[in-house]
Amino acid sequence: MAPAGGLGAQRGILERLDRGEVVVGDGSFLITLEKRGYVKAGLWTPEAVVEHPNAVRQLHMEFLRAGANVMQTFTFSANEENMESKWEDVNDAACNLAREVAGQGDALVAGGICQTSIYKHHKDEARVKKLFRLQLEIFVRKNVDFLIAEYFEHAEEAVWAVEVLKESGKPVAATMCIGPKGDKHGITPGECAVRLVKAGASVIGVNCRFGPRTSLKTMKLMKEGVQAAGLRAHLMVQSLGLHTPDCGQGGFVDLPEYPFGLEPRVATRWDIQKYAREAYNLGVRYIGGCCGFEPYHIRAIAEELAPERGFLPPASEKHGGWGSGLNMHTKPWVRARARREYWEQMLPASGRPFCPSLSKPDV
Repeated sequence: MAPAGGLGAQRGILERLDRGEVVVGDGSFLITLEKRGYVKAGLWTPEAVVEHPNAVRQLHMEFLRAGANVMQTFTFSANEENMESKWEDVNDAACNLAREVAGQGDALVAGGICQTSIYKHHKDEARVKKLFRLQLEIFVRKNVDFLIAEYFEHAEEAVWAVEVLKESGKPVAATMCIGPKGDKHGITPGECAVRLVKAGASVIGVNCRFGPRTSLKTMKLMKEGVQAAGLRAHLMVQSLGLHTPDCGQGGFVDLPEYPFGLEPRVATRWDIQKYAREAYNLGVRYIGGCCGFEPYHIRAIAEELAPERGFLPPASEKHGGWGSGLNMHTKPWVRARARREYWEQMLPASGRPFCPSLSKPDV
């Protein structure tokens, strides 16, 4: 299958999903740009869109070339509380960058908001919604294609976010950073999903905090909850690009390696092809990634689901499926690896003989 263009950015997110199309999301920005020297760990705020726009633009381009057809604004934690006077310029610049790159391919622009730090301490609905609404005003002015409320560990705050975003009249997706045990208040994934749909989200799911396998377990529970309630919604998953089977309820932030020692946990491209196929088989049609999800991981999703999408991404021009490019290698034992069965069955070593395979979460 030769690389080709997409299906036309003139169709909105719900039109695509309603037709059963696969929507490939983008991947990691905060963790990736921290490694590249453009984001400071801690509050993880996205000043880079103003201070280093070329770095953000390049990452958007890499995801687009890898097969993503959603460019999410780099506006994580970019609210007035976290960024004070910078917040407006940051949101404005993030929208401009996402739109510029989206226009070079078959991509939609999604304006993104996330949980606030004041919710845990005050639970002041009016104050929290004001922060969401300020960002929303910029997204509306910039005419993003749809909106995403992401990275919520409390269903109540996620519902507040959806209620605010619905005021725009644009489609709303909502993802929570929860595992199979549910949110921080003990609300099950199924009930979280039901509340999001009733609040007005057309697309629901999970993002961040947990690896592919755990995220898909949570998605299954969310899907079952929505079906049991007699409701309908499209499903979306954007897991970590990391293996985290040893996480507790808080996810990877509770692991002792977070955030500077996570590299041994990085998923292979073959792990992500399996994730994409299992997500698709579960009925998920919006599939992307979050922290640790590099452009080659997004390419893996696009390649695995190329038969369903009908085309390969541009980045596949430099990548032989299932290692087929190794057929050209001069060493026969390397050429022997140019087959799907080899990579599907391969158990990668960490190269760290004195390190454990799992950790004990700090919480």
